[in-house]
Amino acid sequence: MRNPWPLDLPSRIDRAAERRDTVDLEGCDAIVVRDGRVLTADGRLIELAPADQPEARLRIYLGRDGDRDLAALVPEDASFGADPDGIGGERMSGLRDLLAGFWDRGTDGERDHELASTAVAIANWHASHPRCSLCGEPTVPDHGGWVRRCERDDREHYPRTDPAIIVAITDPEDRLLLAHAASWSPRRFSHLAGYVEPGETFEQAVHREVEEESSLALTDLEYLGSQPWPFPASVMVAFRARTARPEALALDMDEVSEARFVAREDLADLIATGEVILAPKGSVARRMLEDWYGGVLPERRADVTVDV
Repeated sequence: MRNPWPLDLPSRIDRAAERRDTVDLEGCDAIVVRDGRVLTADGRLIELAPADQPEARLRIYLGRDGDRDLAALVPEDASFGADPDGIGGERMSGLRDLLAGFWDRGTDGERDHELASTAVAIANWHASHPRCSLCGEPTVPDHGGWVRRCERDDREHYPRTDPAIIVAITDPEDRLLLAHAASWSPRRFSHLAGYVEPGETFEQAVHREVEEESSLALTDLEYLGSQPWPFPASVMVAFRARTARPEALALDMDEVSEARFVAREDLADLIATGEVILAPKGSVARRMLEDWYGGVLPERRADVTVDV
């Protein structure tokens, strides 16, 4: 199976941080990003030449792709790309909805995933941090869009990423814990996950979140990898672990309202009948599921419909 978090590979796009202060952002080819969505056609990122770009209220330098400079732009017109254009089908698409298509396209899709994740994450940060956190005055983009600077006190503010852990938990029978968050649509299941708190290691966050949400104690914690998750500004840090006492499972019901341990031979039927809906292809959660399952997960039967 292809790994969506290739730990041994550098970024596919050279972020070229040394060019952020000097590059002409209006001369870069650009992808369009707004409200967590990117401009696509048939599941592929659209890269617009300077002459084809809409008026922008924000530009962010993404780096070098070979001999090309790439940027992200947030259009001034909030309705840009809201509907298909009738010619090439370009429209703004949510990043979460694009993950499976990116995954299916292999290396090219991984490149699009990298660009789109970066653009969405930093555009989200600009949208949510328009003012200086100390004096309250408006800030302005600087350093190729990777800094916001307060003109009153000349203080620089940098993008933030909130780490979150996600953990695949198995019991002594090697059954996998599937959990349903209280805020999710019916029948959607995944692994337990949560944000890292100040003063914690990633591993401590795994133990705390799992105990809080399920009352389970863990052993054999093992790091798997990570994936950018800009919904709105996270990186998912993946682990697997074991619990010796699955019978101790007790849910907090505030964050997790249902959970069960499932065997491999049962999971295929649960998916086929639509009783469980799992994380999409291209997500770190899906890779963790397939690592445990031992191969590609089956699909839901064509005659089964579910309301998601």
